[in-house]
Parts: sequence; structure tokens; C-alpha cells
Amino acid sequence: MNSRDRFLAALNRQEVDRPCVGNPTSVATVESMESTGAFFPWVHQDADKMAALAAAGHELLEFDTVSPYFSVQQETAALGGTMNWGTETSMPDNYGPIWRQPEEVRVPPDFLDRLPIKTVLKAVKLLKKRYKNEVAIIGKTMGPWTLAYHTYGTQNFLMDTILEPEKVRDFLRELQKITVLFANAQFEEGADAVTIADHATGDLVGPATYKEFLFPVHQEINRKINGPTILHICGNTLDRMPYIAQAGFKCFHFDSKVNAGAAMEAVHGQISLAGNLNNVELLMKGTPERVKDQVKKLVITRIQIIGPECAVPLTVRNANLQAIVQVVKEMSGCPIDMEDEVKK
Repeated sequence: MNSRDRFLAALNRQEVDRPCVGNPTSVATVESMESTGAFFPWVHQDADKMAALAAAGHELLEFDTVSPYFSVQQETAALGGTMNWGTETSMPDNYGPIWRQPEEVRVPPDFLDRLPIKTVLKAVKLLKKRYKNEVAIIGKTMGPWTLAYHTYGTQNFLMDTILEPEKVRDFLRELQKITVLFANAQFEEGADAVTIADHATGDLVGPATYKEFLFPVHQEINRKINGPTILHICGNTLDRMPYIAQAGFKCFHFDSKVNAGAAMEAVHGQISLAGNLNNVELLMKGTPERVKDQVKKLVITRIQIIGPECAVPLTVRNANLQAIVQVVKEMSGCPIDMEDEVKK
């Protein structure tokens, strides 16, 4: 089984030769930048460098997946946001809102041709040309909830869920157009799946809020996107996983704040799960031996796609990421039918 076949089988809860190792967000590290010569912040607007750094996820780390969109700001930059593109050791960020009212939201006619977006699309195309059907390519786009944080303001948006709920719905209705457009463009360039990062985290948003505002929007988005999607939300999301499992996603990428066994029970075998190795205490501060111990627990729990809980901190050592693949290979003995195990 090659990496792409393994990923697609795991995504669909089918039989695999060994557990899939992947990250639906990013495994870019400074160490990989030094090995490839593709450094932050330049990679965010240079497709060749973006593809080279993404390829390190397979070439250096031996993950089954490569993911070229490293940050969460490409759409906001293309929409005219004032950007800080970060440094070699920091992610990009944006300054202040773009819009004050949902009526102001406009998707530019040339959105897909704007540099931050075109860079991702070309990088996906380059990776597809390089790997063909051997390695899984995961694209990424921000969901409408996250886009509202970036273009309207996190505090403004969250307050409006209480004070002006119709305004929230209007923003989500308009912003989802960007999510769908960018996701479908990545599928056209060769992505095997697209991550939708939509940060309705348990730290900020209760399960009732997710159900009321975002659940129907996610269902609509998935009806319009032309390929399998992976939802990513940080934080403790156990209380909304039953809804997420019915929203049309193929997979949920979840945080280490959620117990893996409890997560498997919460989704009832309706979708696959990816994650949930702790970034800071384990991958950044830990040792390969500690990483291997935690991976063994995830293998036993039957998490379908094993990897970091989110985009890894840029200073994570590659040895800790390589340890994930090493222990999965060591534990491989016979094919694992994921769907049968979930049913059990």
C-alpha cells in the first residue's frame, strides 16, 4: 500500500496495512526549512518554495501526507487584510478587521489569481506533478467561522452570537462562499482532501452555539465541495463531536485536550479521526521515546490517522516527528480493518 492509498483507506475507515501517519494542517519546521532551503516567511507567497517545504513532510519525516498551506491567513491576505507575514520562527497574522457588516463582504472576481491564493494552488499542482498517486496531498481553507474572526474580529463576532445572531448568520452565509471556492480550486489542482479549519473551539464556543450557527453551514458547505473534507477545530470539542460527525466531513482532526477513546465513542464510527499528539508538551518539549509511547496508545485506540493535534510549532525537532512513523512501522503486523474496530 502506498502512502496515498493508505491515507484514502484510513479516511474512509477501510482496511489499511498499517495506521496512516499524517497531519491535515502543517508539519513545517525550521529544521525542514534548513534542509530544503525554503524558509518562512517567503514560502507563503512562493509556490516553488511552498511545495518544497511541504514535500519535506514525506521526504524527511516519512508522513503519508503533504500539506502546503502552512498558516491560516492566505485568504485574509488575498481579501486585502493588513498582514504581518511573520518570521522564520513565527506564523503570519493580520491586523484588524476588513469589514464591519456582512453586506460589505465581497469575493473579488480575481480571488483565485491573487498571490496568496495562487501560491497555494500552484503548490498543490506542483506536488501532484511530483507525487502523482503515490503520496496524499491535503489542501486547506479557512471555514466561515474562522474567516469571520479574521475579517470582522474575534471579539466582535463572538459578541454578536449573543447580541446580533442574524448578523452572525449573514456573515457565515457570505463567507462560506470563499471556503467553497478555494476548496474546489484545490481539488481541481490535484488535492486528495481539503482541511477546513474552523475554530469554533470549546474554549470560546459552546456546543449549542455550534449546533445553532455552524452545524447547518457545515452541512451546506460539504454539499457544495467536490471532494472529501477534514474539519479541524482546536481545543476541547468532545461535546460537539456528535454534530460534527453528521455535518458531512470525512474526518475530524482533533486536539489533545480530547481523550482519544472518548472521541472514538463520540463519533460512533460515522467519520474517521486524525490527531491528537500534543504539540507543546510532547512534540516540542518531549523526546522520541515519549512520542513513541503516546503513539502506541493511539494505535491501540484505533485512531485512523495518527499525527500532531494541529500545525506543529516551528521549533519542533524532526526527530520527534519521525518517531511517529517509526513506532507505527514497528507495531505493524497485520492489516487493520478500521471500520470493524469502530463497530466493536
